[in-house]
Amino acid sequence: MSVIENIQYYLPEFIVSLKQTGIMMSISMGAALLVGLPLGIGLFLSNPKGRKKNVVNYWVLNFLITLIRSYPFLLFVISLIPVTRLIIGRAFGPYPASFPLSIVACAIFARLVEQVLLDVPKEIGALSESLGVSRWQYLWHFLLVEARSGILLAYTTTIVSMVSYSTVMGIVGGGGVGDFAIRYGYQSYQYGIMYFAIVFLIVCVFILQMTGNYFAQKLDKRK
Repeated sequence: MSVIENIQYYLPEFIVSLKQTGIMMSISMGAALLVGLPLGIGLFLSNPKGRKKNVVNYWVLNFLITLIRSYPFLLFVISLIPVTRLIIGRAFGPYPASFPLSIVACAIFARLVEQVLLDVPKEIGALSESLGVSRWQYLWHFLLVEARSGILLAYTTTIVSMVSYSTVMGIVGGGGVGDFAIRYGYQSYQYGIMYFAIVFLIVCVFILQMTGNYFAQKLDKRK
């Protein structure tokens, strides 16, 4: 069969794998937003160089995030299988696979958020202090407003990274587009199928990055 015929033949399996990737990405990126963003803000606020430093909290959070990010991802996923099975009840499928992906997404996004917030001009903090605003007002009306464009770019970068991470989840039974490319492409010697999946992911990443860049420019108050 030709490449086009192969793609048409395996299209139902590809749609299933696409749904699996969608589940893993939705859960992990939702966790990154709900957990990673506050974690990154907490890192910034407790930073020893900050105005409200808390050295103990900072180094505990910093150690955990650095440990997660430096852990080889595939070994991290395998190491978490007993924990995943304990929490979710099973270790295979897109939902269990979302657990380690969510942890890594939170760690990556938290670190990027901290870096973005550290780049906010010191004059913003000085202005808020001169106005006598509360810590919450400083965070909501000054810090996040100034950093919102950079945070959106950090979130976009995290999404792109997690697309890459999600492609290896098939090795532990998570499924997804990466698993489709390996199973129906590489292992079946259907290299056209494999390259089709690769090109699809590249196009998706390109669209995600351009979309993130567009909205980040819209939010950038310096423009």
